[in-house]
Amino acid sequence: MILDANTIPTGSVLDADICIVGAGAAGITMALALMDSGLDVVLLESGGPRAEKDTQALYQGTVPDVRMHSEPDRYRARRMGGSTTIWGGRCMPMDPIDFETRAYIPLSGWPIGLDDLLPYYPHANQICEAGDFAYTAETAFEHPIRPMIGGFDSTVFSTDTLERFSCPTDFGKRYGERLRTGPVRVIHHANLVGLDSTSAADGAAVGPARVRTLSGVAFTVRARAYVLAAGGLETARLLLASPGASGRGLGNSCDVVGRYYMCHIAGTIGTVDLASAASVWHGYEVSDEGVYCRRRLALRPAAQRRLRAGNFVARLHHPRIPDAGHGNSILSALYLARPIVPYEYAKRLYGDTPGTFGLWLRHLRNVVLGVPAAVSFVWQLFTRRKLAERKFPSIIVHPRNRRYSLDFHAEQEPNAQSRVSLGTDVDALGVPRLHVDWRYTPGDVETVKVALAALADELRNSGVGSFEYDPAQVEMEMTRYGAYGGHHIGTARMGRDPHDSVVNSDCRVHECSNLYVAGAAVFPTSSQANPTLTIVALALRLAAHLRREYAPAARTPVAGATTLETART
Repeated sequence: MILDANTIPTGSVLDADICIVGAGAAGITMALALMDSGLDVVLLESGGPRAEKDTQALYQGTVPDVRMHSEPDRYRARRMGGSTTIWGGRCMPMDPIDFETRAYIPLSGWPIGLDDLLPYYPHANQICEAGDFAYTAETAFEHPIRPMIGGFDSTVFSTDTLERFSCPTDFGKRYGERLRTGPVRVIHHANLVGLDSTSAADGAAVGPARVRTLSGVAFTVRARAYVLAAGGLETARLLLASPGASGRGLGNSCDVVGRYYMCHIAGTIGTVDLASAASVWHGYEVSDEGVYCRRRLALRPAAQRRLRAGNFVARLHHPRIPDAGHGNSILSALYLARPIVPYEYAKRLYGDTPGTFGLWLRHLRNVVLGVPAAVSFVWQLFTRRKLAERKFPSIIVHPRNRRYSLDFHAEQEPNAQSRVSLGTDVDALGVPRLHVDWRYTPGDVETVKVALAALADELRNSGVGSFEYDPAQVEMEMTRYGAYGGHHIGTARMGRDPHDSVVNSDCRVHECSNLYVAGAAVFPTSSQANPTLTIVALALRLAAHLRREYAPAARTPVAGATTLETART
């Protein structure tokens, strides 16, 4: 059922077994997974079914340099469905090496391995609507598909691993009806402002949860267990805003909450000339179940160890869009569409190039001279993006001369100085706002440098082409757009030692017996993979743990607790 918090009488106490905070990918997944558990579950969501300016403003905060990291209210959506309402749908699992302790990656190593997530990944794939859990060309297609780069044979880079694309699925819309008719109590406009814990000794239970609405309603939720599923930034904020036993924040007696903040390192660089290749196909394939899939160049695990590099993938990419000198009508049409492209994508597509009238005219000239291609592009964009339920993931340009730029996406290593903390200002509910100080390391730069150099060698040695770039420009290119979008990782990391982690292998906060974290905040390292699929798999794993830990039993109602029916009358 779905309820609006503004209809709950102020002063009410709602009783539940499990209270989940945040109805994004992790929170909605857990709610769905616990529907038939017999547990009484409450799911608190700050927003409603649509975007609301005042609610979104609760995400506002500060950054030292907006060129290096967007302000905290960007790349996040504070509403039902969370940031799945704006994501691009890219799905892939992590690799076995991502879970390993690697001497060259500081604080690497998860307390769980890929085998612990494999039972949950297939279901996660279905929830994300990304088709089968098949992430190599051999397993995803029953029929042979054309090679990515004909004649390219490398022991350093593979070309057979896939990215699969969700619709992209807005979890709020897709699963809203199931939640409305199911037993989970979903409460819109319910903002967690604190978890009572000041008297809790180490390892004791926390609660109740104090909830407020922007209209002034205040009530509490008293649960046997609480799950923070509010995203990598907001989860850290909520932990730090509740004093905890140490007075420094819940789970923060060792000053770890908010530290080791990672995104991904990404950029576009150089020119890949594949004129000598037997063939090139860098576009999308459609799997038998109708899912868009795309291959990429992936640095093999053995090469990562030999090069002492983090995980790294690359994709063939079109020339830079703002440069009208490319003469391509499709890219110019995309440039002219700049005013309607969402911020999340415009920053990476167009960079900081100012949209001058003269530049606009040059792009218009490209479109006019290439009218047939431009018209076809606009029609395809309209039918396969705007009208289609499963949207074509991105623009693919096939240059006749087979010259491409290279788009790369790399793991960022944990760094204690990269952190989020509470700022000096407070939001409309009195909760301190976030200050986000994202930083990268020399190790991050080195991962990209050695991977690019290795790729140049492999392309040349295979005789299929060349990759020309300026090594001196690598750091500038990988930071041209700052931290990568909405990948907020590692602020409540998983581990065995409370001195360098916040939660244990079951995602339970070390210091608390009944407080859990779901989402990318718990990732100890960032992998090369976009985080959503692993977020969902971990949420399913956590839901299974809560089923076992809090199995329904005779439960004495908490004194003074209010049932949903009582609250609504």
